[in-house]
Amino acid sequence: MLEGDQVVSTGEGSKPDWLRVKAPAGNEYASTMSILRKHKLVTVCEEAACPNVQECWSKFHAAFMILGDVCTRSCRFCNVKKGIPCHVDADEPMRLARTVRALGLKHVVITSVTRDDLLDGGALHFVKCIRDIRDLSPKTTVEILTPDFLNQESAIHIIAEELPDVYNHNVETVPSLYKKIRSRSVYSNSLGVLRSMKQLAPEVLTKSGIMLGLGEKQDEVLGVMDDLRSVGVDLITIGQYLQPTPMHVRVERFVEPKEFEYYASVAYRKGFRGVASSPFTRSSHNAGSLYLEAKS
Repeated sequence: MLEGDQVVSTGEGSKPDWLRVKAPAGNEYASTMSILRKHKLVTVCEEAACPNVQECWSKFHAAFMILGDVCTRSCRFCNVKKGIPCHVDADEPMRLARTVRALGLKHVVITSVTRDDLLDGGALHFVKCIRDIRDLSPKTTVEILTPDFLNQESAIHIIAEELPDVYNHNVETVPSLYKKIRSRSVYSNSLGVLRSMKQLAPEVLTKSGIMLGLGEKQDEVLGVMDDLRSVGVDLITIGQYLQPTPMHVRVERFVEPKEFEYYASVAYRKGFRGVASSPFTRSSHNAGSLYLEAKS
């Protein structure tokens, strides 16, 4: 969609051709799954029903989800289970580090469920994962994708001191849709953690992402870009929302690839150092490539 074009809703309906993917298969996919099962790890690839799982696992890429598989919030777009989380597994950071070494990852993405039940939101657990990975795989770059920690400065300080290579927190959608999509989250909190990280650790690349197809307007998407740049965000991902189950919020429209290309060109003009914008873009998809783009 170009500037001034009218947004036309296609409804949920059948997926267009550009959103069809093959079912997971292949020796590399099976090998990755075997390693993950051996070390008893959870991946966001599976929990979020990511459409890129075939491509990524075939390349021995995976985004790991720590702190359990139960989230304390109830975002209407997310496929992760909601409820009362389990205890924090103290052995998880080392199991994760061993898996990263076994897969030979050059760049690793670590995310988590939201743990509002923990005083630090799980910040120290993230730090332990970073340390163990760097101990076993010192050449691996580490990207973390965190919840908003309720915008607690102390939690952000804990992570900033560890200097991850990339700090990611997704705003997910435009502010006007937060009540519908992220009722227990606050847009200003998301901007706040990104701002704080950049202020505390300017050398750390900051990153955020937004989904399209939820009913947002073009000027709202451009407004989110401006907000992210105003707090120093370096990298942005823009992808198509896909409804995980009939219980989740419906897709308002399927965004054509040319519109994603338009947003990419605008994002670069606005000063982002790395941009991934396509129907299949997700926060962790080709994360290593986006990191290298920003560093070049």
